[in-house]
Amino acid sequence: MVSQITRGIKISVLTSFEGTYFKNYKIHFAFSYVITIENHSKDSVQLISRHWEISDSLNDTEVVDGEGVIGKKPVLKPGEFHTYSSGCLLSSPYGAMKGHFNMINFTSTRNFKVIVPTFRLCAPFALN
Repeated sequence: MVSQITRGIKISVLTSFEGTYFKNYKIHFAFSYVITIENHSKDSVQLISRHWEISDSLNDTEVVDGEGVIGKKPVLKPGEFHTYSSGCLLSSPYGAMKGHFNMINFTSTRNFKVIVPTFRLCAPFALN
């Protein structure tokens, strides 16, 4: 698990290898991840959008931007948390993801970025 705190918002990520799949005559490696967003600040905040950079060991990088996370824009009061699961496919058994969440602070009405630390995606057989 990796974690990082930005402006009182803690992001924790846990990853898992889910298996291989054939798609368009090519093998893909499936990974899932669970992200927990904890509000350790004194203000209520809302997640507005996300930005991901997904890379594999073949130097392929995909950039994904979108509103919310899995169709939700959670509001977190001080001390609250939100957990969600998602996943991605890679063309190789090893890669990484990094990015950020765009959030709004309801007290200051200012937008700010919360960094999602780089997390590794690795099939167990690729560790040898």
